[in-house]
Amino acid sequence: MAQTMQFDLVSPERRLASGQVTSVQIPGVEGDLTAMPGHMPLITTLRPGVLRVSSEEGDQDYVVTGGFAEIGEGLSVLAEKAVLRSEMTEETFETMLKEAENFYGKAKETFENQPGPVDDAAKMLSDMVALGDDIGLGGSR
Repeated sequence: MAQTMQFDLVSPERRLASGQVTSVQIPGVEGDLTAMPGHMPLITTLRPGVLRVSSEEGDQDYVVTGGFAEIGEGLSVLAEKAVLRSEMTEETFETMLKEAENFYGKAKETFENQPGPVDDAAKMLSDMVALGDDIGLGGSR
């Protein structure tokens, strides 16, 4: 039996997953990382991407748009939005992308001549477009 750790994935709408896992690939803002049992404690911010969960029952992918991951004795992921990859539709992705575009537009208006927040919003939008390419949704932009 492989070594496992407790994993919980929640979004504001619902709990998406809870159970014992062998590893989780996390799309972190500062770079992707893989959490496994015994990982050093860490808190990281999520970027839009695919959270890949491996367990003895198999692998499961979740599309996340942001949030936080806390690695300790186990792993807790608090996602802004999260959808099981197999349930992701073109319509759902387009809604997420539109939200990122609106966020970028508001940041440009609100923070005129202040590159930090505008750059962060542009990066988020860019990550959403890349996510669409990764999962085969959103067409070419």
